[in-house]
Amino acid sequence: MTADRAISVSELNGKQKVAILVIALGQENSVKLLRLLGEEEIEEITLEIANFKKISPDMQEEILQEFYNLAIAQEYIMSGGVDYARTILNDAVGSNKADEIIGRLSSFLRVSPFDFLKHTDPKQLLTFISNEHPQTISLILSYLEPADAAPVLGGLAPEVQVDVARRLANMDRCSPEVIREVERILEQKISSVMTTDIQQTGGVKSLVEVLNLVDRSTEKAIMESLEDSEPELADEVKRLMFVFEDIKMLDDRAIQAVLGQTDKKDLALALKSVAEDVRMKCMKNMSQRAAQALTEEMDFMGPVRLKDVEDAQQRIVAVIRRLEESG
Repeated sequence: MTADRAISVSELNGKQKVAILVIALGQENSVKLLRLLGEEEIEEITLEIANFKKISPDMQEEILQEFYNLAIAQEYIMSGGVDYARTILNDAVGSNKADEIIGRLSSFLRVSPFDFLKHTDPKQLLTFISNEHPQTISLILSYLEPADAAPVLGGLAPEVQVDVARRLANMDRCSPEVIREVERILEQKISSVMTTDIQQTGGVKSLVEVLNLVDRSTEKAIMESLEDSEPELADEVKRLMFVFEDIKMLDDRAIQAVLGQTDKKDLALALKSVAEDVRMKCMKNMSQRAAQALTEEMDFMGPVRLKDVEDAQQRIVAVIRRLEESG
């Protein structure tokens, strides 16, 4: 680009605007900006800078203001949603400019459904949704962090907990129309952020993450109901709720009880491909002679199939669950 004629900001592409921003920021600040870019991007921006012969102070000011508006708009969106950002920007720069800024951001800024809920206290959220249909509640919980979803699930009526848990586990994909409808229901109560793509949501893994954080009585009630109504789903949830590596979280007495009912060959297989701290936790709860024999057994095995290791680990997890259920 040359200075043969005056150009307007609207004629510039994104890289040219970034190049002008780098010039306007000055050397010290522009270095900080360039450190955030990849090598190829830096080369492209540098080439654009080299192509400029002269940038007027007015254009530099306009570019600085544009990037400032974009940064502020993104902050507003992350704090309160697109509608909130639009309202604030309308007051600050007028409706036309606000629409332009939001439109430009929407091309690359992605905000997850119900993202605004991360600022909402779970107890407060519970009061908002406790009377909604279980399918609506399960959809909302599927987008929450497990630590936030757990107290909401735990605060529901027992019969609703089970229904929501089942729907959450069986949820796969949800259309944008359904998401919009649920967000519309919550719009007047909290806020709403929408996306236009079909979202991957819910599933057994989501339910497991939530159940791992609810209190024991809630977990037990939900699991007992699932065992009666959907035993295959209950088995899958059980399988995912405790993985073999979690054995290091048990106290020494519990580990000793598990080892006492575990086949020694299964134990050797299970410990073949685990972290050192897991292996040492188990061996610490064995006699020196038993630990030595286990080490020799593992060495004698040589390379083993990963499936054999995982199967052995699952058998030991089953022992843990059996002991837990028996008290």
